[in-house]
Amino acid sequence: MKYYEIYKQAKNLIQKYGTNDPVRLAKDMGILVYDVQDLKNLLGMYTCRWKHRIILVNPNINRMLYKMVLAHEIGHDQRHRHLAAAGGLKEFELFNMTNITEYEANASASHILIDEQEMVELFQDGYDIAAAASMLNVNIHLLLIKIQEMNKLGMDLKLPYSPDAGFLGTTKY
Repeated sequence: MKYYEIYKQAKNLIQKYGTNDPVRLAKDMGILVYDVQDLKNLLGMYTCRWKHRIILVNPNINRMLYKMVLAHEIGHDQRHRHLAAAGGLKEFELFNMTNITEYEANASASHILIDEQEMVELFQDGYDIAAAASMLNVNIHLLLIKIQEMNKLGMDLKLPYSPDAGFLGTTKY
């Protein structure tokens, strides 16, 4: 039932702060966000240090990807803060879905960024997955994760193929 917890957690954040914009969410939640030029191959990472919740983001990425990375890291803040505080959360490849913590952060990001009613309306209007992802301003694989998660919650949406396990880990900017 973790999928329901992840969904409710994301929806509660949106309701509490009145936005699904991860830039505003991070700020309103008191998470410090730093653009760090020398992250090299990392898109971003989450940590807790000196009693501060911190997200580091590679500023060389486009705006859509920046928001996806922030939403993913907010997912870590909500689901895995205890691991980060204990020094146990280490991200070497962002969005690696073979790791449960990464999958949970991806699922959380999908719920933060994608409104399921808007998504369903696009499908009802005849948009395919690629067009819907473009209209929603998200990566196609994040949309596939959202569909997968909504199906776990009882929706009956066609999942044309499984999300790529490392879609952002291999993303070039």
